Amino acid sequence: MNFFVVLNGKALKNVVLILIAAFFTAWFLYIENLTQIPVFSTKEGPKAVFYGEKGVALTFNIGWGDEKAEPILDTLKKENVKAATFFLSGSWAERHPDIVARIIKEGYEIGILGYNYVDYTELEDVKIGQDISKAQEAFRKLNVKDIKVLRAPTGHFDERTLKIAKRYGYTVVHWSVDSKDWQSPGVANIVENVKKAKNGAIVLLHASDAAKQTEKALPLIVQEINNKGLKLVSVSEMMANGEANSKEIR
Repeated sequence: MNFFVVLNGKALKNVVLILIAAFFTAWFLYIENLTQIPVFSTKEGPKAVFYGEKGVALTFNIGWGDEKAEPILDTLKKENVKAATFFLSGSWAERHPDIVARIIKEGYEIGILGYNYVDYTELEDVKIGQDISKAQEAFRKLNVKDIKVLRAPTGHFDERTLKIAKRYGYTVVHWSVDSKDWQSPGVANIVENVKKAKNGAIVLLHASDAAKQTEKALPLIVQEINNKGLKLVSVSEMMANGEANSKEIR
């Protein structure tokens, strides 16, 4: 006796949809697991660093507001933190030259956070270049020299971003530990989120006005890192202190 399986058009369509859904679920899980890989890179091209080998890098994004940046700088000084990296948007830097000057005077590294708050993955190549170029010009006018690192304004980037950033002379820097301080989840939760930081971690923090609890969380974060015997470094110091593996990004 022969058995036949007959699929009509509707049933076949349902099977295809199920297979597509399964594929994308697996893909999203794969992408989440990429956070354990030290470096994103193109096959033969530039890299986006988010994990190093030596030290812990505290990084602060600032894109708007004028109330939180200086109290955070005060706290870093009080806690004797000698190294950190501030990713500043060009538009914010233009409006706050005194704070930019203070960041430099106190020995902290400055990186570019684009010019406007835009998602580079949604822009044409020329628009990405224009945003970076505009930020570059803003920092040039403020006499900020030797900027080596750039962070995508929204944190989203792709292969095009890596190549365009390199063309302008920058390495794209992401993060391996997200404090989620911009969500104002409570000081204890921010500290708990950063507790997972190990040697080589790049920690995402904010000094924009949305980060209402970061200032209070910082002393506890610094104490936790010191208790682990880890050294606080800038992103550029971390990049210079060791090598990282690569992972192709498409």
